[in-house]
Amino acid sequence: MTNLNLPKYSFRIKNKENKLYIFDRIRKKDLILTDEEWVRQNFVSFLHEDKKYPLSLIAIEKQCLVNELTKRTDILVFDKTGAPHIIVECKAMHVKISQDVFDQIARYNMTLKAKYLVVTNGLEHYYCQMNHDLKQYDFLKELPNYS
Repeated sequence: MTNLNLPKYSFRIKNKENKLYIFDRIRKKDLILTDEEWVRQNFVSFLHEDKKYPLSLIAIEKQCLVNELTKRTDILVFDKTGAPHIIVECKAMHVKISQDVFDQIARYNMTLKAKYLVVTNGLEHYYCQMNHDLKQYDFLKELPNYS
């Protein structure tokens, strides 16, 4: 798989019926290893191993209702009270991070009201802190560690 702009992590990857699968330690099952899944699994490892967020507070493909449509967040991290804390939108490495991607995650956050938003394609990462009162976000150099 492509090297990402993240530390190197160890994964359980296997070949079944000529398809590569990666073990998702959050959902505890093997998933087809697409480019986007590679980014997602690496970012989950980054959140857990480098930023110290407990796996128990991380959800993948969590449903949310946006304008009466059911959508799924790529990664949703909760705070200690169970409230949404970080929403992460993952794209494949070849997908350019555009305003459309930021608009997508901002729509999710109208419902979820997370404090931080992250957009990544594994090569570029954008971290934002929300100001819900002003309905805007400020870019950060990095995502804060779990505390």
